[in-house]
Amino acid sequence: MRIDSHQHFWNYNRKNFTWIDDSMQVIRKDFTPPMLKIILDENNIDGCVAIQTAQTEEETNFLLAYAAEYDFIKGVVGWVDLQSDDVEQRLIYYKQFPLLKGLRHIVQGEDDPVFLQRPAFKNGISLLQKMNYTYDILIYPHQLKMAIDFVADFPEQKFVLDHLAKPYIKTKMIEEWKKDLLKLAAFENVSCKISGLVNETDWKNYTPQDIFPYIETALEAFGINRVMFGSDWPVCLVAADYTMVLNIVEEVFKSFSIEEQDNFFGNNATKFYNLNTK
Repeated sequence: MRIDSHQHFWNYNRKNFTWIDDSMQVIRKDFTPPMLKIILDENNIDGCVAIQTAQTEEETNFLLAYAAEYDFIKGVVGWVDLQSDDVEQRLIYYKQFPLLKGLRHIVQGEDDPVFLQRPAFKNGISLLQKMNYTYDILIYPHQLKMAIDFVADFPEQKFVLDHLAKPYIKTKMIEEWKKDLLKLAAFENVSCKISGLVNETDWKNYTPQDIFPYIETALEAFGINRVMFGSDWPVCLVAADYTMVLNIVEEVFKSFSIEEQDNFFGNNATKFYNLNTK
């Protein structure tokens, strides 16, 4: 089964989506499951994992309601305040929703250079493994060193790095990012999503060849069994449509065995998120 491990749904309004600036007008509208289902069918993708964009429990509930209604949404990565005093009670509450597979915090937006080392946040993370929740790491390249120290403290927790930490593809900066990515990948409980890369290019002036070295680095770092496909739809639309995103990664993986392709395009995400693909 082919799985898109990273995409979003939202009902757009300016107040809650201030990050969508004038250069991103193409995504200033609603994006719903029926819209995505057409695209997935066209591209032979069987299911997806819906990822939070807002840091509220209302967002988590919004995505869980969609997942309950549309069976092609195989899982949800939501948000709970991992720094709150009642975090354990909130996590226990959400165990009644088996489609909630993991949590995410938008660390890329945090100004604190040691955010991931905050005791309250680490306390929240410490509760995830015993409750069988994954954690999506959303950061920029300059935060990779912080993430390396962070994951070292939780050797049993399942982590996945979103978007390869958003490397600087537009400026072709790769060496420092590569060095840090290799260090992060040394922790075998960390996987990564090959996703969101078109968004890091010069949107109007790039080629797939600009992106290939970053995908190849991810494969060198994590190997074939700890990487997974994600479209980052609809955010990807600022630079490419869904099929273009898929074609870029398919070009890299066409020389791989069928088993390896199956792992990347579905099996790894299914195992990582414990998805029910029946």
